[in-house]
Amino acid sequence: MEHALVIGLSLALVLGIVAHKLKLSPLVGYLVAGILAAQPWWGEPVDSHIVEGFSHLGVILLLFGVGLQFHLKDLLAVQKVAVPGALICMAVSTGMGALVFHTFGGTPDWVSSLMFGLCICVSSTVVLTRVLSDSKLLQTPTGHTALGWLVVEDIFTILMLVLLPVIISGKELGPAISSAAIKLTLLVLCVAFVGRKIIKRVLTYVSRSASGELFTLAVLVFALGFAVLAAEGFDASMEFGAFLSGMVVGQSKFAARAASDALPMKDAFAVLFFVSVGMGFDIGGMLEHWQLTLCTCLVAFFIKPLAAFIVITLLGKPLRMALKTAGALSQIGEFSFILATLIASQYHMLPEYAANVITGVAIITITLNAALYRFIPMLANHLEKKEIGRKPKVKGSVPEPSNDKHRIIVVGYGPCGKIMTDILTKYNLEVVVLEMNIDTVNKLENKGIPVLHGDARRRSILRMAGAEQAKAIIITAAAAPSHDIAESAKEVNPNIVVMAHTTYISTAQLLRRQGAETVFSGEEEVALGMASHTLRTLGATEEQVTRERYENRRRLAGDYAKDIPSGV
Repeated sequence: MEHALVIGLSLALVLGIVAHKLKLSPLVGYLVAGILAAQPWWGEPVDSHIVEGFSHLGVILLLFGVGLQFHLKDLLAVQKVAVPGALICMAVSTGMGALVFHTFGGTPDWVSSLMFGLCICVSSTVVLTRVLSDSKLLQTPTGHTALGWLVVEDIFTILMLVLLPVIISGKELGPAISSAAIKLTLLVLCVAFVGRKIIKRVLTYVSRSASGELFTLAVLVFALGFAVLAAEGFDASMEFGAFLSGMVVGQSKFAARAASDALPMKDAFAVLFFVSVGMGFDIGGMLEHWQLTLCTCLVAFFIKPLAAFIVITLLGKPLRMALKTAGALSQIGEFSFILATLIASQYHMLPEYAANVITGVAIITITLNAALYRFIPMLANHLEKKEIGRKPKVKGSVPEPSNDKHRIIVVGYGPCGKIMTDILTKYNLEVVVLEMNIDTVNKLENKGIPVLHGDARRRSILRMAGAEQAKAIIITAAAAPSHDIAESAKEVNPNIVVMAHTTYISTAQLLRRQGAETVFSGEEEVALGMASHTLRTLGATEEQVTRERYENRRRLAGDYAKDIPSGV
């Protein structure tokens, strides 16, 4: 056992670091570690059965973690897109996967083909959240949509794990499903009511009077205990029991502590799960069935995200959201492994080589997904500049530019945008606000302030706002894509003056080099303000303070600060 653990975990550590350095998912490193650990180079063969035993714990704890982070409100918030989108996408992927296996899988059995399709219709939770997090999209509408999509896929996977034993038992389907439904209902009630009281009391007691490691142990006991209860007492899968107990803990006040203190052990066992999957992978077998492998890659990496893109677009969502969500779904991962291994080894409804092909496809798609996702924003920018995609629904009204007033476009109506709009309006300038928050747009309309609901990167939106005649465009939000907005504004009106608000000095310098006339950096303004106050406190004259501010602005902005007057 020690031999297997040391080899598997050591290789996983090294290759996980390498994958991270290459900006790939660490899962690629873990899977490759398993492949290498299974080779006969180590003198003593690695006992894959021991590692698989630990990996089963990893699967149980993985599902416990899914339950811990499962929030129905996340799904309800994006249900109009996530629910129909995920169901349609899974149906398309399952159908295409079944067709591919029926054609190239070497068996005419449609049941096996359907099982193969079901295995490749779900995406990896680990990979998707990692990709969105690295791209800083996890807390955006795109991230929420993708996470809601995952919730639907997770529910589907849980139902598969629950219903597979019933479907494959050979019993009459109606009574078998009815019996399983009754048992599952009793299990849910048991966990929800009895388990909830026990978990709350035990965790409260342990949290108050015991050490941190006992809290971790208590969470582990509940995860594994309810998993065993589900299997032994209610004929359900251990994974489903772990999922339910995770939901109970996740709805309690101990959710945050369980996630931060107790779940690192889940990661260690989950690594062993991926290592064991890699140990069972046979690259020769995958190459032998290269046609099946290639077509399955096409389904997972192209057809599934294409279906997601089409559905999201038809549901009226922006092109950028459709591209980013679909791109994140272009892979398969841990749940595909779980289903394929279960169906092939335990229920014998898939040949072993099919599970091997799914492992190979997962390695390929996870690698490609992590490597290529960074180019999706560039593709979205290119398509939006070409005015390709759904025409934006514009809300708001803007009068025609006046001949006796200068028009100024203000992008964003946060605190900074509100102050700018109030001051400019006070001095009889014609201000038009571009805002993405529809509630803010409605409020401004009620106040009589000219406003448009739209993306300032879109040239069509800028034209509607009167950018062709505008004197300046002021980007007030530090998080706004200032470079893209500035570039589009200059294309519409080469003479327009671009002013931007950004957080970092480095970003401000980049924007100045790219043509923005005036850029205000939060870091720069705070630093100069603090320095000026300190100098005044120490007795410096206003002339000295002004000179220091001026010289530092020139130094930070380079040649772009030549026109700054001495009094600034």
